Amino acid sequence: MASSITSKPFLGATKPNSSLASDLQRPSFASLHISIKQRTHKKLQIQAAGSTFGNYFRVSTFGESHGGGVGCIVDGCPPRIPLSEADLQVDLDRRRPGQSRITTPRKETDTCGIFSGVSEGVTTGTPILVFVPNTDQRGHDYKEMSIAYRPSHADATYDMKYGIRAVQGGGRSSARETIGRVASGAIAKKILKQFSGTEVIAYVSQVHQVVLPDGSVDHDTVSLEQIESNIVRCPDPEYAEKMIASIDAVRTRGDSVGGVVTCIVRNAPRGLGSPVFDKLEAELAKAVMSLPATKGFEFGSGFAGTFLTGSEHNDEFYTDEHGRIRTRTNRSGGIQGGISNGEIINMRVAFKPTATISKKQLTVTREKKEIELLARGRHDPCVVPRAVPMVEAMVALVLVDQLMAQHAQCNLFPINPELQEPL
Repeated sequence: MASSITSKPFLGATKPNSSLASDLQRPSFASLHISIKQRTHKKLQIQAAGSTFGNYFRVSTFGESHGGGVGCIVDGCPPRIPLSEADLQVDLDRRRPGQSRITTPRKETDTCGIFSGVSEGVTTGTPILVFVPNTDQRGHDYKEMSIAYRPSHADATYDMKYGIRAVQGGGRSSARETIGRVASGAIAKKILKQFSGTEVIAYVSQVHQVVLPDGSVDHDTVSLEQIESNIVRCPDPEYAEKMIASIDAVRTRGDSVGGVVTCIVRNAPRGLGSPVFDKLEAELAKAVMSLPATKGFEFGSGFAGTFLTGSEHNDEFYTDEHGRIRTRTNRSGGIQGGISNGEIINMRVAFKPTATISKKQLTVTREKKEIELLARGRHDPCVVPRAVPMVEAMVALVLVDQLMAQHAQCNLFPINPELQEPL
């Protein structure tokens, strides 16, 4: 058997604008084509792994914490949609570091630029490149971490996988990578809002042992203004103060805490998601669990549903005043059989305490010597306030991808008006 391996540019990749930093020009994403010559000729395509998300609305993120910058390439965006940097900057500002005393003190404006895919203020249907420069790198803070592994961080596993890693800032394992997700998610949110009035809203529902009681937030009416009214992004002012105090307590001790982000989707089109392997909740789980520091995912009744009987848990159907089939309760979380049913989709994402803390911890060096490490650098005492727009972004990316899939498969020809609704 004879074989040959050739390479060509990664699908959807585009050459960056010549005005961008040289760091942006270095990465090259490759796709391998393996031709196996035996009785027949077959071509197997192996795509570069791990940095691309989506099938129809495809997003590739690039860049590292202490490199020249970070960003994304969005391929598959519909044409003729009004889009500017200002549309993306709102969510990037919600994600950026240094926004309050309970976030990392690193100072970055995270000002974005759109370098392709938009002409005269509207999308052209071609790949959109968004770039955000890094301006406040402090690589010397990571001297100790170049030889020793931070406990519960990705330092050790990156070495185990690649045999090399970017030490400064953690490289791709840094949450700075999520800038590309938030920028592309802002585009997805705009498409969803414009097409079907769909809203994706997230908020902090737990910080350490401060837990927002069930039912204290009305998911039919909760607004972005309520969530953004305080630095922890909890829509309940009383519990917001308790959460801030909890973060302050560990911040002054050089420690960290985790928490939970709740995300809801209002006015989601019915029919999103596919049976078996591509169920909507499975796609959402993969998306949000790909975010840094995530440790758990629930939707609908979640694990609490295991304490109920079938008669207690089932969502009974009824017909509303507009003749639409609805459910009286929503323990299914807006998804049944892996397909959206038109009710509010709700989910919760658990985030662990920040791994890098200003306390001495036992660890080992690359030479396998046991030592005591005191990590330096600038890190969030709690990641959940800044994780809110990240969760929204990943949920929006899933929904717009599923919306395109639904339109292509089930709305290409006339629908069955007795059972289906137009998208």
